[in-house]
Amino acid sequence: QVQVVESGGDLVQPGGSLRLSCAASGSIFAISSMGWYRQAPGKEREFVAVISWTGDSTYYADSEKGRFTISRDNAKKKVYLQMNSLKPEDTAVYYCAAGPIYGTRSYQYDYWGQGTQVTVSS
Repeated sequence: QVQVVESGGDLVQPGGSLRLSCAASGSIFAISSMGWYRQAPGKEREFVAVISWTGDSTYYADSEKGRFTISRDNAKKKVYLQMNSLKPEDTAVYYCAAGPIYGTRSYQYDYWGQGTQVTVSS
């Protein structure tokens, strides 16, 4: 089993920045990638970014390219999502996920956190 816990969500003004953290623990040898997803009220969960466990591969949803950066700290077993130039439409619950396959499809991830709320509003 793998446990995934997100943190860092907050209320931020448009144009502001926020860094989300995701800590993984347990049987992390089974993890090949970790991804970030988000779900806004009334909408389906959508892919945001993914990073391989080694950190040498990353991929972003088109709407996040250039604004969001995913990174990892292997020593701390953490993954981060740095979000800049935030927009009101970025408001959502952000979820961290871990899985054995590098990809963007939610079904590829076996372990999910509880989510952290990000609200972008003036």
